[in-house]
Amino acid sequence: MSQLFSRARAVLFDLDGTLIDSAPDLAAAADKLRTDRGLPSLPYEVYRPMAGAGARGMVGVAFGLTPDDDGFLALRDEFLVNYERCMTERTHPFPEVADLLGKLQARQLPWGVVTNKAARFAEPLTRSMPLFDAAQTVVSGDTTPHAKPHPEPLLEAARRLGLPPADCVYVGDDERDIVAGRAAGMGTVAATYGYLGAKLDVGSWAADAQINSPLALLQLLPRA
Repeated sequence: MSQLFSRARAVLFDLDGTLIDSAPDLAAAADKLRTDRGLPSLPYEVYRPMAGAGARGMVGVAFGLTPDDDGFLALRDEFLVNYERCMTERTHPFPEVADLLGKLQARQLPWGVVTNKAARFAEPLTRSMPLFDAAQTVVSGDTTPHAKPHPEPLLEAARRLGLPPADCVYVGDDERDIVAGRAAGMGTVAATYGYLGAKLDVGSWAADAQINSPLALLQLLPRA
């Protein structure tokens, strides 16, 4: 166990790319934008590395647009409609995640989710997976007035758990997760097993630790 995390009394997780592999459904929703317009389908492997960036990443891959470009917002909204219709078809937990969460419960370490996914997606998605029945809280991207990288969603999760932020660890697979966790005063862990094929320098995020598999997190945490 790392001394840095010795006071951890709860673990909070990002959702997509950290606990669940939602890339297949995200990619399908984005590719439908193309095929509905008579454009050729793109390979799944092109979409997957950007799945952690959500709508901005998927629309970016499908059309080469950024949120500042004309037409992005309309495509984003259409993408979200597509995704809402298919978001539980192919999504599944990453290997070892169910085992990890069971072991956290055995150590009496409560856990929860802080995601930038809007509640319209996060709530039905987590309800559809028994894995999340034991989650102590699910904070969505629109639960508070701010989304990550702002710390407020993480601070809200800590309040719901009844713990000081410094007693919580936050695990995520995107730089904004680490920025938010650090700003909230939590220990931060970068999960490199998800969608990070396109990320070249996770070390630049300045996370307190990195893990290359879900179960590796246990080595950082108190046993009881």
